[in-house]
Amino acid sequence: MTYQDDPFKANFDSLEEFADRISDLLQCPITIEDANHRLIAYSAHDDYTDPARTATIISRRVPEKVINNLWKKGVIPALLSSMEPVRVETISEVGLGNRVAVSIWKNNEVIGFIWALEADRTLSKDDMELLKKAAKAAKNKVLQLYMRKNKREERVQEFFWKLLTGHITANEEIKENFAMMQIPTAPLFSVLIFRFASDITNDIEKQISYILQTTQQIHVLLYTVDRHDFILLAAPKSTLQPLHELNQFIISFGTKMKERFHVNSIKSSFGGIYETYEHIEKSYKEALTVLAIKEKFPEQTSTIYSYQQLGIYQFFDLLLEKKRQGEFINSSLLKLQAYDEKHHTNLVETFEVFFDHDSNVNETAKALNIHANTLSYRLKRIAEIGEINLHDINQKVKLYIDIKLAKYEALH
Repeated sequence: MTYQDDPFKANFDSLEEFADRISDLLQCPITIEDANHRLIAYSAHDDYTDPARTATIISRRVPEKVINNLWKKGVIPALLSSMEPVRVETISEVGLGNRVAVSIWKNNEVIGFIWALEADRTLSKDDMELLKKAAKAAKNKVLQLYMRKNKREERVQEFFWKLLTGHITANEEIKENFAMMQIPTAPLFSVLIFRFASDITNDIEKQISYILQTTQQIHVLLYTVDRHDFILLAAPKSTLQPLHELNQFIISFGTKMKERFHVNSIKSSFGGIYETYEHIEKSYKEALTVLAIKEKFPEQTSTIYSYQQLGIYQFFDLLLEKKRQGEFINSSLLKLQAYDEKHHTNLVETFEVFFDHDSNVNETAKALNIHANTLSYRLKRIAEIGEINLHDINQKVKLYIDIKLAKYEALH
């Protein structure tokens, strides 16, 4: 099949009309997406489609399982690095039939994609050239969408910072702003923070935004950048296990940033999960508290992301204030610390590790790399020197908290 020099000279009123024009020329179904795989336009009256395209049209975005497979097959990396069309073979497990894709570029940045589903025919070399011309012709229309989107995002960013800093706290006023700015609401929400090793560049922000826009694990309501922190207001998909869903998303986010964009060393957290929006500032502060605790106790909190799961660490700032006022003195800890210093032993560490491992002798001995009999002897000496009953949970918990608090104070 051959085409005139420029089949896209005519002005198109909409991207839908543009998609129909490409479809007419190639005799195959067309979809146009933005850089985050959200559906912008698709050709109408197609006799044939496949499950992946159908799902994309219904939900207005490409299903996450399809995106994940396209990454694994190297399709999306190829589209992000070349202006040439990329042929995609059938991926039956996600309902994806044979198709060809081409990126829409503005300077050195991909701003969208055109997908041509090979229904009844395989696209020829001439067809591929036409797709490249279509991608160039689509640039200005897609840019117009981006410009409108950016103006709206500036207003939304300002609003989000007012929420994070407590400048808007009335629930009804917040809900009115959500409605006015067309921000989706949710029955439950939390503030999440992803802290990067250095300030977030424009490229990294786009990579983060890409993952957030393509995920279907949670609902992203708002997000912003504060130097090396990426902050978002997010809602779990269901109200049954919100803590589990947010934890799973954080783990998935870190994995995708590492595998797709080679970004490591991300520290993650989220605050309390609340029902009313006046608690946004509170959830943000709690997420910051989690990061502060994780920095001071990296080993003990390596698998903790939520404020709710901090346990006793939630109270450390309050306890530290009381201790500095002279209200907390643990004579057992003072005796053990003095003994360790004088005799170059590590009884305090032994008790801490013992409690860290839920008083399990075998696991503690393994962690300390000592024999179980040696551990039993040390525990006996701890009880004698510290004058503490190791069968009394209240005494043990008090000593454990004071050991942790002393470490926290030394790092504060």
